[in-house]
Amino acid sequence: MRLVTLSGNLEAQILRGFLEANGVVVLLSGESASTAYGLGVGPLAQIDLMVPEEQLSEARQLLEDYYSGALNRDPDSGTELDE
Repeated sequence: MRLVTLSGNLEAQILRGFLEANGVVVLLSGESASTAYGLGVGPLAQIDLMVPEEQLSEARQLLEDYYSGALNRDPDSGTELDE
């Protein structure tokens, strides 16, 4: 199932590593066009992050936490962690 469509290989690889580190199986679809032609922008640079249907909900929650900054907070106190 398609989780998200991204606009470049770098972001796709970062999110792939993040999701896989959290136990989600990830397949990148469309990666070959951007790699073969060296594209970084536009429709041919788009990459779909695909995950198994049974992990879709978990993957969506992980991405929501990633983009919202929730992963930078102490789970006990809710305060921002020092960088």
